[in-house]
Parts: sequence; C-alpha cells; structure tokens
Amino acid sequence: MTSTHAFWLAGRQATGETAFDVTSPWDGRVVGSVSVPTDAQVEEAVAAAYAVRDEFAATPAHVRAAALDHVSRRLAERTEEIAQLISAENGKPMKWARGEVGRAVSVFRFASEEARRFNGGEAQRLDTDAGGQGRLAFTRRFPKGVVLGIAPFNFPLNLCAHKVAPAIAAGAPIVLKPAPATPLSALILGELLAETELPAGSWSILPVPNDRMPALVQDERLPVISFTGSEKVGYAIMDSVPRKHCTLELGGNGAAVVLADFASDEDLDRAAARIATFSNYQGGQSCISVQRVIADASVYDRLLPRIVAAVEAQVTGDPSDDATDVGPLVSEDAARRVEAWVQEAVEAGATLVTGGKRDGASYAPTVLTDVPADVTISCEEVFGPVLTVRKVDGEEEAFAAVNDSKYGLQAGVFTHDLQTAFRAHRALEVGGVVVGDVPSYRADQMPYGGAKQSGVGREGVRFAMEDYTYERVMVLTGLAL
Repeated sequence: MTSTHAFWLAGRQATGETAFDVTSPWDGRVVGSVSVPTDAQVEEAVAAAYAVRDEFAATPAHVRAAALDHVSRRLAERTEEIAQLISAENGKPMKWARGEVGRAVSVFRFASEEARRFNGGEAQRLDTDAGGQGRLAFTRRFPKGVVLGIAPFNFPLNLCAHKVAPAIAAGAPIVLKPAPATPLSALILGELLAETELPAGSWSILPVPNDRMPALVQDERLPVISFTGSEKVGYAIMDSVPRKHCTLELGGNGAAVVLADFASDEDLDRAAARIATFSNYQGGQSCISVQRVIADASVYDRLLPRIVAAVEAQVTGDPSDDATDVGPLVSEDAARRVEAWVQEAVEAGATLVTGGKRDGASYAPTVLTDVPADVTISCEEVFGPVLTVRKVDGEEEAFAAVNDSKYGLQAGVFTHDLQTAFRAHRALEVGGVVVGDVPSYRADQMPYGGAKQSGVGREGVRFAMEDYTYERVMVLTGLAL
C-alpha cells in the first residue's frame, strides 16, 4: 500500500483531511499519496512565517549557513534515492534526474556561501559636499518579508531549491507551493530542512492545488512572490498584485544559431549533437531547451542531416532505464497538445523530417523544416521534444530571427569569432547569450532570467537574494572623517 506523505507546516510534519495520488507519467502507477493542507493549516503556516520574519532576519549568518550546508550534504548522500523519486513522479530519465539532484546540491552549497558573505554592508562618505561634512552613510540589505515560492513540475527538486535556498540565505521566511504533479521532491526538501535548527515558521511546504493559489498570492503577509511557470499564469499573478515584488521566470522558445564560421565537420558534428540532446532532454520540458535552430545558408545543408541523425539516435523509453535519453512528457494531455501543434504546422506547409508520433504521454523527438512564421509552434513555447530548423543569410538575419519572438530567455550562438560573440551579446534581446553552445546551459550561481515576455527579475542564488531584499541606509553624524 502506498504511504501518504505529510506536508511541512512551519517546520513540522502535518496531515490534512484529504489526500491525492501522484502517478507516474510513464506507466500510470501510483508513486505516492500526498496529504493536502486545510485552509486553517495554510493560514497557520502563513501566520507563523509572518510572525517569525523579524527573528529570522536577525538570525546569525552562521546558523542559516549551517542549515544550508546540512541540506546540501544530505541531498548528496541520498542522490540515488531522490533521483529515483524525481524520475518516478516526473518521468525524467535517470541520467537527467541524477543531474538535477547534483545541481540542487550545488544550489544549497552556493546559498550557504552567500549567507556568510552577503550583506556585509557598504560605507559611503558624504563629505564630498559641504553639507555632508562629518557624515557617513552605511548601507545594508534587509528582507522585504515572507516569500511565496511557486515552483513548476519540470525540475521538481532544483527549482524548489532555487526558491528555498536564497530565501533562507537572506533571512526571509518562505512558504513553498510545489507543482501538484510533482510534490514529492519538494517534500523531501522538507525532511532535510526539518533536521536543521532553523526557527519554527521560517519555512513551510504546502502542496495545495492550483485553484487555491490565488488566495496565497493575494495575502498581504506575503509581499514577495517568486514564480516559475507559464507566461499566462505568471503575468496574471503580477497583474493581480501590482504592489507586490514579483520575480517571474516564464517561458522561452530558445534559439541556437549556427553561423558560417562554425563550418568544419567537427564543428557541425558537435553542434548537431548538442542541439539534438538539448532539444529533447527533460522531454523538451525546459524553458531553455532548443526549440529553434537558425543556420547560416552556407552550413545548413550539411548541418540538417547531422541534426536529424543525432535526434533519431536519442534513446526513448522507460525513464528508470539508465540508457534512456528521452522519457514521457508530464501527462498525456501535454503530449496531445504537442501533437496538435505539430499537426497544425504540417497542415500549414511545414515539412516533418522525423518524429511526429505520440504514444500515450510520450512524444517522439521531432524535427520540422519550412515552418510558417504564424503557426503556434513558431510563436509559442512548445515545451516538448520538437525542433524547427530554418535557413538564413548571414549574421544580421540570424540575429533578427532570434529577436523575432515575444520571448527572450536565452540564446546559443555557435561561432569561433570573438567579435561576433560581442555583437551577439549586444544585439540579442535575451537574458543570456551562450557562445559556442546551445541556449540550454545554466550555471546555478549565475544570473538567470529573461527579457520581453520571458519574465522579470533574476534567479541564481545571489541574484535571487537581492530580489528578496532591499537596501536600507543609516547616516552617522558628527564623525571625524
């Protein structure tokens, strides 16, 4: 019989009056049953976080750092167990699930380091003008208040880590709402946090259904919202609470540009392999997966067959098998949506080069060419294992094609030329430009976020901590400077 997983209310385990089953998108088996907080329990968690906010902000850095260190170590110790859980509830192949645990280990380690050095304070002498003689300004950062973290299903551990770890490091209490499809990984974080000496109320993990999210969003005791998910939901949140601070990591339709100088057989083999891998990893369910390939005309005819061969070499199947590269999408509904978008593109004149087949929640790695600019798959984030390939003439047209999108999360530019790299950095309207690789590279300590409708604010531990805090100035008077 499947056990029922308790949630974490103000740092302690609790159970609600109802529960729901978490099922595997691969075979439909029940992975676990999760207890749902009642409205009264949600209120208790929010009230506890609000009540402890001043105490937690004043908690010594070494206490917060030690707790974060502990979680990092325990995640590393339980890597295989947690990776199996991620794979079971999310459908992610084990090779990627292990990688996700490893990244979460790093996120908590980075947060521990930042807790020790963040907010050291900055002094500024004010006697640069006569009116400031004898005065010194000292600036520190303080938490804006309790953080409401709303995490998605595609990285059920690491994107929860990116909400929780920076909040703890900055001394901001956090109430975390994991995705209903994948709450088990978040609840594992609760187990590890409960082993620390953090103040009661400084964190809660509440697996509430999405229809109860608006009440949390509207609660005035939660002045900071960190959301990762769809553009539609993210901007609806921001529009509903215009006076709150919102960090939104939304979608993208990541482009990989292959320019004329990246033309040797070795270059094209590498570009094709990276593109094939990162258009299909996580089943394409990554905000920075490769969705669009924009290839210079001089390399297009040699690159396309390499991409197709590399895509067809991706091993699809059971995510628990170490050999599997591509598992199912999170649900059959998600796979049906991808299927409909591909069908729409083909009916509008696109060429289906490979893939295009659905089996339950699984969708075969797919390559399309000649895709019309106005079909859904050209305009929106597919969030599935589908790749479009386009031919352009020269760098200027390539960069214009990248920018011809409402999204602007990250872009990859395959070039060897340093001047081209700097031109790309200046020209591309995205949050990150990855030179010599696909847009799917993310180091968890670097600033991560988008432009245009890909969101506002930045993740990456230190940068999230800055988002969760504000500067407060103290002016000292009567000093002999």
